[in-house]
Parts: sequence; structure tokens; C-alpha cells
Amino acid sequence: MNPTEARLLNADGTTKIVPVDEVKVGDTLKVLNGDQIPTDGVILSGSTSVDESSINGESIPKEKNVGDEIYGSTINGSGTFTMTVTKDSSETVFSKILAMVNQSQKSLTKTATLIQTLEPKYVTLVLLLFPLVLLSGPYIFGWSWELSLYRSMVYLISVSPCALAASAVPTTLATISNLSKKGVLVKGGAYLSKLADLKAISFDKTGTLTNGKPVVTDYMFDKEADEKELIDIVVSMEKQSNHPLATAILNKFVQGRDLNLTVENEVGRGLSSVFKEDTYRIGKPTSFKVISMNYKQKEKQLSSEGKTVVYLGKNEHVIGMIALMDIPNQYAKDAVSYFKGAGLHTTMITGDAKLTGEAVGRVIGVDEVVANVMPEDKASIIQSQQKKYGSTGMLGDGINDAPALVTADVGVAMGDGTDVAMDVADLVLMKNDLSKLVYAHQLTKKMDKVTWQNIYFSMFVVIS
Repeated sequence: MNPTEARLLNADGTTKIVPVDEVKVGDTLKVLNGDQIPTDGVILSGSTSVDESSINGESIPKEKNVGDEIYGSTINGSGTFTMTVTKDSSETVFSKILAMVNQSQKSLTKTATLIQTLEPKYVTLVLLLFPLVLLSGPYIFGWSWELSLYRSMVYLISVSPCALAASAVPTTLATISNLSKKGVLVKGGAYLSKLADLKAISFDKTGTLTNGKPVVTDYMFDKEADEKELIDIVVSMEKQSNHPLATAILNKFVQGRDLNLTVENEVGRGLSSVFKEDTYRIGKPTSFKVISMNYKQKEKQLSSEGKTVVYLGKNEHVIGMIALMDIPNQYAKDAVSYFKGAGLHTTMITGDAKLTGEAVGRVIGVDEVVANVMPEDKASIIQSQQKKYGSTGMLGDGINDAPALVTADVGVAMGDGTDVAMDVADLVLMKNDLSKLVYAHQLTKKMDKVTWQNIYFSMFVVIS
């Protein structure tokens, strides 16, 4: 998760690869295409697109130019740039994970904490009763001093608090250890009991329920057109583009040839190029005027499914279309189904448009979709759910999810998310695998059951 190396730019223009923890605020770094950005900073020269889905919840990469702020651990796109460092390495994701691991050893479940609170009082009471047990033998029951002392020692051993203490603490630590091996970091055992008692759970969309990266889901071209040639034209244009959706289109049409076209990026109109004396353009639907009813109907259908549509035009006549979408990840549907089956109310909270949010929500099967949400509104939504349903959990991955993660009874951060999200969350899923949260919920249910079994058995031993 955490970048380990950075390209330090020297005064003479040469670069030197150094460990990230040696980078200081004010240093100048060079970031190549595809690199993981080493730390927070500001771009000094160059332009690129950066995948910041873990920070702003947007699945489409964001264009960055001189003066723009960039964040450590985000992924650089196709451009190369230099940056000045604005954040020390002591604030890295990895250092915060270490802090969470240390915290988890100091915090126990509610039951274990209660036992640890009562234990000293219990021991004091047992010791105060010891002289009474010892003296009652000879003076009340007529035992010899030897027999009375023997039975008093048996009393001390049988009512020892060891069994009671061992009923909760080892169970909690074993659960934390088990979850750690499965890739779930827990800030403290107290949150394990809260996880088992949840009545509702809310999910951020981008990067939590979805993969966080758009892919081509549909495409169509005029029947009388040469589809192979059009794909070659599209690929040739997108290869020279910094368009946020270019990578998804190129990943789809890997069979396309590069025709070495000259491409112009027109603000508000998209990409345009000339091939065989015809002008081709790739742009958003509203930038075209000559559109057949067939394409209009198809675009309306795809948009209702939450997909982003771009048109391909030839001499300003639309002859093709491509639809893209940030699709649900492979674990989302099963995880939501499990929590619904366990009696929890499931909600998807997203800053995306209502149409997009509801389309994804239908696929995944959540009970409720709340769309067009600003980051500051997420916390109030969690508060309203706590009043309506009771104990509520929240899953998120970005800075925009942090207020909601803090407000929730149990905040769960995705491992590929931001350091802020992981800092304020109570649990961290290291591999963005929602099946691990299902496992954690099942294990905490078992933990509570085993803990109370141990308590009942230990008290039975003491009493008998």
C-alpha cells in the first residue's frame, strides 16, 4: 500500500532513487507515468491524469497541471511531472497502520473490559472472605485448624478469578489475531462486539462497492460502416489523448491498430482527427447535433443504467457510440446479500448522480440508495440511520467518507483508501475484499457466543 521509493531530482537535473522516509518537505521529485505518487505535494511542471478515486470518490481519473495538489499513494496516469513535497513521510499510510496494530492490543471488547474492571473488586472480596472461612471452621463447624486451613485454601483456589478472566480476554485476542491473518486490521476489541450488534450498514459506492475504474460495457457502430476501421480510428485517437476514459477504451479495443493520426483536443468538444479526408470526432452526446433516433434511444437507455456515453462522429454525423461504467466489484453483491440476510438494513451513499447511483444499487441489491451526497452530508445520513435503525456501520475509502466513518458505531475503511479514512476507521479491510467483512461479522458473532459460554462455565466451576 505504501510507496517505498521516490525519484529525487538533484540541482543538476539528475535523479536519484531514495527511500520515501528520506524525502523532506520542500524536496523536488520526478514522477513517471504509471508511478505511485510517493507523498503529498504540488506539481511544479508537466501535466497528467491521476487516479484519485480513494480520495474524492470519483472513478474517472482527474487531470492535473502545474500548481495542482497531488496525494501520496494515488496512481499517476500517462504523463510525467515534477513535484515539490509538502508532507513528511511520518504521516504515511503504513505508519498509521502500525499505530492501529498497537492500539488493538490495548483495547478489548465490552465484555472483556467489564470483566477487567470487576476483577480487582472480585479479588478483594475473595481475600476479605478468606479469614471468615478460616475462622468459621473451628468456631462454627467444629473442624480442626488443619482441616479448616486445608478447606480455606480449596476455597481460594476454587473462587480464583483466573477462570473468569480467561473467559473473555483470550477470546478477544484470538479473534483479533484470526482477523489479522485474514487481512482485517482491528483498532480495538471493543469494536468487535459493536460489529456483531449492528442493525444497519452503509456503503460508499466508488472504490467500496465498485472497482473504482470505468470499463467499456457497450459499443455500437453503423451497420454499413467498416467496424474494424472505426476501431482503429478510435484507438489511434485515444492513444494520443489524456482523456480520462482513454485507458478504458484502449483496454477494450486491444485489437485496434495505431494509424498515427494527428489528433486535436478541443475543449468542450473532445478529440478530433482527419482520416482519408474525413473528419472524425469523439465527444459527449451534447456536443453533436446530427444524431439518428436509433442512437438517441440507445443513449437514453444506457444513461438510465448509469453509464457514461461518448459518440463517434464522421463529418459531424454520429456513426458510433461507446458506453462506460464503474462496475460493481466481485464481492459486493454477495456481501450485501449476506448482511440483508442477517437482518441489517443496507444503504449505498454516493456523490454520483441519482441515475447512476440507483442503477448500481439495483445491480448490487441494496435496500436504499442516497445519491448526490456532499461529503459533509454523509455524517448526518449516518446519524439519521442510527436514530431509525440503531447501531450503524459505515464502509468507505476516501477523505470524503471520514466524517461518516467517525460518526458510525463501527467505521470500516478499505485498504486501498486514504490514510485519513484508515486513521479514523475502527476496522481496515487490507485487500478491498468485502467478503472479509462478512467473515469478520460471522467471527464476532462466534466470539460473543464463546465468551459467554466461557463465563457461564467458569462461574459454574466457582459455584460448584
